[in-house]
Amino acid sequence: MGKNKLILINPTLYNPFPGFPPLALGYIAALTPDHWDIEIIDENFDVATFKECDLVGITGFTSIANRAYEVAQIFREKNIPVVMGGIHASMVPDEALQFVDTVVIGEAESVWADVIADADAGRLKQKYFGTPTDLKGLVIPRRDLFHKNYIGDTLQTTRGCPNDCEFCSVSQFNGFAYRQRPVEEVLDEMATLKKKYLFIVDDNIVGVGPERENWAIAFARGMIERKLKFAWYSHAALNVADNEEVLKAFGESGCRLLFLGMESEDHEILKSMNKKINLTRDYERVIRKIHENHIGIHGSFIFGTDEDTIETLQRRFDFILDNHIDVLQYCTLTPYPGTRLFDRLRNEGRLFYTNFPEDWSRYDLTEILFKPQNLDVDEYREIMRKVGNKIFSRRNIAKRFFRSLRDTRSLQTSAWCLFTNSVYTASQQTNGQPGEKFWHFSYKSWPVISFYERIEKYF
Repeated sequence: MGKNKLILINPTLYNPFPGFPPLALGYIAALTPDHWDIEIIDENFDVATFKECDLVGITGFTSIANRAYEVAQIFREKNIPVVMGGIHASMVPDEALQFVDTVVIGEAESVWADVIADADAGRLKQKYFGTPTDLKGLVIPRRDLFHKNYIGDTLQTTRGCPNDCEFCSVSQFNGFAYRQRPVEEVLDEMATLKKKYLFIVDDNIVGVGPERENWAIAFARGMIERKLKFAWYSHAALNVADNEEVLKAFGESGCRLLFLGMESEDHEILKSMNKKINLTRDYERVIRKIHENHIGIHGSFIFGTDEDTIETLQRRFDFILDNHIDVLQYCTLTPYPGTRLFDRLRNEGRLFYTNFPEDWSRYDLTEILFKPQNLDVDEYREIMRKVGNKIFSRRNIAKRFFRSLRDTRSLQTSAWCLFTNSVYTASQQTNGQPGEKFWHFSYKSWPVISFYERIEKYF
């Protein structure tokens, strides 16, 4: 008797530099029993077209939900059942069920065996409700199925977030309880990785409190002791700088860059977002402490809040340029489904675009989606256009590179930051279609890539 065929699909519209593979699909593949053959179609490289199979699994973020639904229809028209999971489908399952047969809501580990058993029996339910599980014994993803052109690997060590920022849906999906994998299990998995660049996809790799900090130190020290040499990157909150031993261990273990949700320098705006963890931190001290350990800072800032005025936008822009932030991400406040921000603005009748699912394509962090109380929308758009042009000008990118080199005293870190800034520049310039991806960025920015690779070769 032949095996069943499962096709897992990572849909997208454009991505000028897909550096790291879709870890969630690797987990799903690893959870699938051996009597199924598995293939991943990754639209970062290949356009999804119909292939004979018995079941299709699709994931997707909000901004590419429509593409995910399009892909689902390709298979449903041939009577192939389609299962959709991930953050968007979990937040709006009834919408997703208009386009797919089954939705997995939340984390899939606790229910995927039931999905497969029901698929084998031909009795798939419409909804499966996953629950946050203990991360001890977490399955190792099927990385052999990822596209070979990814430059790095992905890894997860923690899930959940105790913070409750109004604009964020992480805690709605992964829960408020902060869960960490056993350090030795993480290190064992790292020992199987083949690539030298590593993205640790945690939303907050350190968490909050001494117990979490001790875990982070043990993790980084374990990398050093076992000679697991990676140039790695992850997300953290500003409290990462509270414990200097954490930063020292991170720097010595190969951490090149930490993504920090700074959001704003204005306390009133932080309060409106419920970004409490930032209120008691001195941004300049955080920046200095991270740099002292040879780590770069990828700072994220939000524009377009109700509290914003022309003056606050200018102050934030000045703060971004004046402070020693190595890689800059700026975005317009976006009310994603499942967040308290979305519910509030919808209840107040303030959302501009509510023709869902079509309008989800606008929810990509770049477009103003509601009328802020103190800003003219057209004026805001013009300001943000100027902000982007200046932040990602060649002059400012070069200036940040040399400043990063001075602050971190690490050519490796500075090269990584230059590389990442160049990716953002390419992202602003790309308006591709499914499948028009990796080569586009590589071709336009090969001097940066070549420079980065040459630097890394000597370390």
